[in-house]
Amino acid sequence: MKNSIIIVLLLLHFHAFSQEKSFPKITGYVGIFHPIVTFGNGEPKYNFNGSYTGGLPTGINIWKSHRIGFSFEVVPTITASGGASKMSNFLFHPGLLVSLGKGFTLANRLAFETSGRYGFTPVLNKAVFKRKDHGYFVAVPFPARFGNNIAATVGVGLQVGVTF
Repeated sequence: MKNSIIIVLLLLHFHAFSQEKSFPKITGYVGIFHPIVTFGNGEPKYNFNGSYTGGLPTGINIWKSHRIGFSFEVVPTITASGGASKMSNFLFHPGLLVSLGKGFTLANRLAFETSGRYGFTPVLNKAVFKRKDHGYFVAVPFPARFGNNIAATVGVGLQVGVTF
């Protein structure tokens, strides 16, 4: 009996030690963000209606455990209209990651834009395909923005990307 208890304690210690070694876990990602619609200041504003705006989110996630992590994301935004294009904004987008299970993650991000706007962006993310060294995801961000003497806005978009 005494030997069984010692073996169980050693197994528990080994299990706890092996879990400690796997975190923190650092992952990276790149993607494409397409705003769909933005509400605020009167009529809804739809992407593709006279111009196209898209972002290229790039980030690093630092997972503290299976359930919680921190994300550092930057998003240059490009707008194309009338045959010309330009980088129209740059977004610094840090946030708290919460794993919801079954491949779902909720990213709770703060937003600081070079346009003078600020706010927050809850993002619901779903891992859709996972390999050993990379994966693919789909996300739905809900950006809320304020400031710069512009009416508050809230929107919805679609993001797809690759994790590594």
